[in-house]
Amino acid sequence: MGHCSTILRQILHLVPRHGFERLAAQHHRGAALRRMTRWSQFVALAVAQLGGRGSLRDLEASLAAQQPRLYHLGARVPPRSSLSRVNAEQPHTLYEALCGQLLERCSTLAPRHGFRFKHKLYSLDSSFIELSLSVFPWAIYKSAKGAAKLHVGLDHDGYLPAFVSLSDGHTSDIAEARRLSLPRGSMVVCDKGYTDFAWYQTLMSQGVWFVTRARANARFEVVTAAPPRHDHVLFDQTVRMTGVKPQAIALRPLRRVGWRDPETGKEYVFLTNARHLAAKTIAEVYRARWQIELFFKWLKQNLRLKAFLGTSRNAVLTQIWVAMCVYLMLAYQKFVSRTGRSLQQILRLVHLNLFQRRDLTALLAGQDRDPVPKWQQNQLVLL
Repeated sequence: MGHCSTILRQILHLVPRHGFERLAAQHHRGAALRRMTRWSQFVALAVAQLGGRGSLRDLEASLAAQQPRLYHLGARVPPRSSLSRVNAEQPHTLYEALCGQLLERCSTLAPRHGFRFKHKLYSLDSSFIELSLSVFPWAIYKSAKGAAKLHVGLDHDGYLPAFVSLSDGHTSDIAEARRLSLPRGSMVVCDKGYTDFAWYQTLMSQGVWFVTRARANARFEVVTAAPPRHDHVLFDQTVRMTGVKPQAIALRPLRRVGWRDPETGKEYVFLTNARHLAAKTIAEVYRARWQIELFFKWLKQNLRLKAFLGTSRNAVLTQIWVAMCVYLMLAYQKFVSRTGRSLQQILRLVHLNLFQRRDLTALLAGQDRDPVPKWQQNQLVLL
């Protein structure tokens, strides 16, 4: 059996050390760190995500047991007091920048979305992260309840988080959406929580297509109506919105599509500016928005986004951005190995073999077995 690095080392190989140190120098605050380094912080937090460690004490003990393997990674076992201080004080923007670099690497290998059109497709949504107000006083949501809100724009090419931000629980979805700069010629799909006619007008002026659900109380008048070309298309209209706000901004006419789900019989009404797509495609695009719900579910079930290792806003943001980096590193391994395993299955394999010296690509392909030392081969073991 040939020599292999640990599974952790092979995953972290995606992050070049010299590039990381350059980012660390750019995103540093205060006096220079002595024994504790940002690289040791990153390795520790990555182990917490990949190994499922839920507390600083648990993480410190786990890293101490693997100290020789950390040495070969160029990292040290950080005392939990030092790790806690760095999490709270050093800017989380280091991992935000690192996440951007990893996203570029993954995007070059990511498979395209399954639609025939060539537009980039993004889904927008948010998810609440419930927090204790007594522990996280900055996360004010209600008088006796704390919460943060994770906003994500999911790229359907490989289902990668292209836009990520964290806000307090009071921030509306549309407020974060207005801050996005979507590429020209792309398409964004969102639910009724993003209803804002001024934002729709901005998207159209930027050359961005959108698909959303129409609210039941929306006021409009029909300009033209095309005959339905599919059994489940209820109507396909060009409408002019007649509400006060649409008229105040001179909103351009929109397309209104009615669709009956063939499986559930439920009826949906969509608003879009994409007149070049079939009505059935509009319905399928909105149905694909469910992938962002699955993304949030995967994050909360598999990565450490419920038990935080720090209580300050910077510590929480640091942990969330490291979780996004870990997600992208796992996605990269999935793309490179071209395995049919899901990300959840990949994470389980990594969790069980994190510090084992095994070939990660062969492990994901199911071609690698648990190595047996040569001295144990051809030996009769008596129990």
